[in-house]
Amino acid sequence: MTVSVAATHAKGKFATDKIFGAAAAANLAVGQYGKDKVVNATIGAILDDKEALVCLPTVEKVFRNLPINEVINYAPIAGLPEFLEAATALTFGDNRPEAYTNAVATSGGSGVLHHTIWNYSEIGDAILTSDWYWGPYKVLCEDALRKLDTFTLFDENQNFNIKSFEAKVNELLAKQSSLVTILNTPAHNPTGYSLSDSEWDSILDVIKAAAKDESKRLVILVDVAYLDYAGEKNECRAFLKKFSNLPDNVLIVLAFSMSKSYTMYGQRTGAMIGISQSQAVIKEFADINQYSSRATWSNINRGCMRLLATIYNDKSTLAQVEQERAHYYSLIRERSGIFVREAKAVNLNMLPYIAGFFLTIPATNPDAVCDKLHEDHIFAVPLGKGVRIAVCAVPSAKITGMAGKVAQAIAAVTK
Repeated sequence: MTVSVAATHAKGKFATDKIFGAAAAANLAVGQYGKDKVVNATIGAILDDKEALVCLPTVEKVFRNLPINEVINYAPIAGLPEFLEAATALTFGDNRPEAYTNAVATSGGSGVLHHTIWNYSEIGDAILTSDWYWGPYKVLCEDALRKLDTFTLFDENQNFNIKSFEAKVNELLAKQSSLVTILNTPAHNPTGYSLSDSEWDSILDVIKAAAKDESKRLVILVDVAYLDYAGEKNECRAFLKKFSNLPDNVLIVLAFSMSKSYTMYGQRTGAMIGISQSQAVIKEFADINQYSSRATWSNINRGCMRLLATIYNDKSTLAQVEQERAHYYSLIRERSGIFVREAKAVNLNMLPYIAGFFLTIPATNPDAVCDKLHEDHIFAVPLGKGVRIAVCAVPSAKITGMAGKVAQAIAAVTK
């Protein structure tokens, strides 16, 4: 008999992260065959054409020049006020909604997810997201004693499946009084899809209709981790204005992260930005989420918060950071463009890609496809229903020809 001293709710937990597992296999292959012979399409971070991890040069310069006390000192639980102002302003751009807003610092974008799930759903509730989703969403829900449920992201025409979304919202609200919905857009992980303005209108119509029952509470968490790699700065933020004048029982939470936009992945610095028509809801938002911060990580990385505030408050520095980021946005667009064109040429079925770090190929046996790709020293991430390719991490020279090999691998394992 196996002995366990864990609490009932903790028994049986273990981490099986396919992303890090695939990355480890790729690194092992590099040791065996050499970097030039291996395609590592597993990494959710920008690598340059020499396959070195990118840090935006101006971000590095500002960070290295921070006074040591700004790096090592404690920060306020809610976050440095200057950081919260910068994170909010940079997230909205010229598209701030007509509503009350506030922000609380978090341990990366994952901290936003944690607090939103914990503070806006009941134990045992289902959290809603699309059927293509970032795997840790499920882990975060289950660790908080919630469940993850999904709607079908794409309809038969590869557009957002509003009928599936509406049906699932209504189904869950018939069983529970609150509903947290996670939407990762623009530049969705893992597909690279971005919701259009008209699709956002349809989503908000569904939410407003459900909110007519004032006993229900509806929270939409918009995971905007890839916002700065989604297109022209204000065009890809235009949807944010749609969060004006929503019912009082609807709360929008934006998950801001410094990981991708400022290439500070391991510094774990983010912010949750609340949007509501109700001033009381926003005061409650600040109060309860600060409380949860104290109860989990206490306070977060002061140095990285000071970094963002310093960049934001010097417009020439901010402009330089945006110029450097634009270079890597273009690089990712070049890489994804090669794959998309070649996929079309070999009739490889892809999910609709608009922008971002990843694209996805549906497959009936993703693990077998990835194993087959290992024969060509190509490493990708097997998902539940497909294969994720991290175009952010693969040089254009190695992207070339890759779509054809993926098509061959799928054909080989489905014979």
